[in-house]
Amino acid sequence: MHVQEWLDTVPAAAVYAVVGLVIGLESLGIPLPGEIVLVSAALMSSQHSGINPVVLGVCATAGAVVGDSIGYAIGRKGGRPLLAWLGRKFPRHFSEGHVATAERSFEKWGMWAVFFGRFVALLRIFAGPLAGVLHMPYWKFLIANVLGGICWAGGTTAVIYYVGVVAEDWLKRFSYLGLVVAVLIGLTSMLVLKRKAKKAAAQKAEKESAETEPVPAVD
Repeated sequence: MHVQEWLDTVPAAAVYAVVGLVIGLESLGIPLPGEIVLVSAALMSSQHSGINPVVLGVCATAGAVVGDSIGYAIGRKGGRPLLAWLGRKFPRHFSEGHVATAERSFEKWGMWAVFFGRFVALLRIFAGPLAGVLHMPYWKFLIANVLGGICWAGGTTAVIYYVGVVAEDWLKRFSYLGLVVAVLIGLTSMLVLKRKAKKAAAQKAEKESAETEPVPAVD
């Protein structure tokens, strides 16, 4: 079956629901591939006449805002024991080093950490629970959360949608091969960016650790 014909069989309501649910759970603090799901759905909307990109962006934004708010409430109630529990359950995402890095970002940037954290995978998972643990005033968190969700979800949907429209003829010509290549390129780019971000965070942590290391007294 041609890719376009297959896409037309996918119910639009199912796409909206999956995108909102996955992004909401990720924002709540569960490590899920929210960005990959959103990019895939936005690309699908450019090839599927029944999927409205505006509705898709609204659902993604709603999932992000609601998920972050629930995460904030859980973090505020659970406190630091919650972060310790998450560290045991998800050591790759909630290790002490990751928590410390995210906490330094929040203490230094405040609302901006919540806003720009929406664009960074690590902070996107941490933002809600950590803001609650640190008792950030909810009105500040909500403003940054809503604006960040709109810019990230709406912006990502718009960019990928228009890229998909431009590439429509190419995808139709190569059918499944074109779709597979597009997905592989997207995943490779994300992995490269993730590795660079991880390396930069490690270097920054080492530098801060060296600066705070006490100097031995000289007799």
